[in-house]
Amino acid sequence: MARRLFPVLVAFAAGAALVALAPGLSTTLQRAVGFGADKKAAQSAAKPEAAETKTSVIPMDDERIKLAQIEQAGVGPATIAKRLVVPGTIVPSANRIAHVSVKLSGTVAELRKNIGNDVVKDEVIAVLESREVADAKSEYLAARLTDELQRELFVRDKMLWDSRVSTEQQFLRSRTTAAQTDMRLNIARQKLLALGLQDSEIVALPKAPEASLRRQDVRAPISGRLVERKVELGTAVGRDSLETELFVVVDLSRVWVELSVASADLPSIKEGQPVRISARGLSETVTGKIIFVSPLVDKDTRTARVVAEIPNTDARWRPGSFVTAAIALNERDAAVVAPISAIQKLDGRPIVFVRTKDGFEKRDVVLGQREDETVEIVSGLMPGDTIAVTNTFSLKAELAKPKDED
Repeated sequence: MARRLFPVLVAFAAGAALVALAPGLSTTLQRAVGFGADKKAAQSAAKPEAAETKTSVIPMDDERIKLAQIEQAGVGPATIAKRLVVPGTIVPSANRIAHVSVKLSGTVAELRKNIGNDVVKDEVIAVLESREVADAKSEYLAARLTDELQRELFVRDKMLWDSRVSTEQQFLRSRTTAAQTDMRLNIARQKLLALGLQDSEIVALPKAPEASLRRQDVRAPISGRLVERKVELGTAVGRDSLETELFVVVDLSRVWVELSVASADLPSIKEGQPVRISARGLSETVTGKIIFVSPLVDKDTRTARVVAEIPNTDARWRPGSFVTAAIALNERDAAVVAPISAIQKLDGRPIVFVRTKDGFEKRDVVLGQREDETVEIVSGLMPGDTIAVTNTFSLKAELAKPKDED
């Protein structure tokens, strides 16, 4: 055995001596004698694996953040809801529609409002001329005059009776007549109220010009917008198959949303539930509540009518528009909620970028329930943290860059 190893040892020794004596030998020759591979392995061992890992902090000052158009927002608690999304249609609230009709026969003498005009309650929007209202006003004025005269006679007869100057029979007759005239006056007043006059107008009748006796003001019953006008100047209105409706006034400060909900989803729908309304072409959403759930299901569509009410003070939600309604089936409070745009994925795991004094730090997070454009953060963030919410892809790209070598 020793004899076999001896030639090998001699050759190895000769090669080592050759390298030592001739350091300028080629790399090929060094590899041939087994020295090049050891050097490469040593160089490889000199680079620790830690240098290959990517940093989780992205240095970035305010100026760079502004140039990158990265918006930031704080995270915190919010309400997360599971929602049922159904289509709907905006309609006027049935409680806020008024049909202005006449209660007497006459002719349209004035039209003070046109379609699209805003009106306030009790504002005069038209004037009628009517023989019927002239007769009613004249009857009231006559009854009022008779009542005043009879009251004076009654007061005089009462004084005479108290002084025992007149007979009791005269006093009783005067009292009865006064009661009758007062009753006629009340009947005449009630007739004017039935024709549409207000108390203030009735009180002012004795001093009103004679020409106004045949005129009747038509007033808006509610505040809103005049959406229909069905008569023109000189139109005969009233009874005997004539037009009785003059205007339609709608108050659009609150509107209804009519929804069609499948029968299978009805057990989850209750009156009072919040509902979020959105529409194509509108960036804003509005929140209302369900005010009616029909107990009947349509036999053909197998859906039920559900009505929600929403505010509409700026008249953005126009009746007839198609909308999307998201009905909150259940709601709960989440400790931390973030915009969905803030979430990126790295190696298949969700991450966010948290603002620090030096820039942004990558933070692994665990996601919970999602609602529209927000998502619950189960872990990884604390309330009050500030995160990047737009252009986060640029931060992800920056994170993926290899670390510069020294």
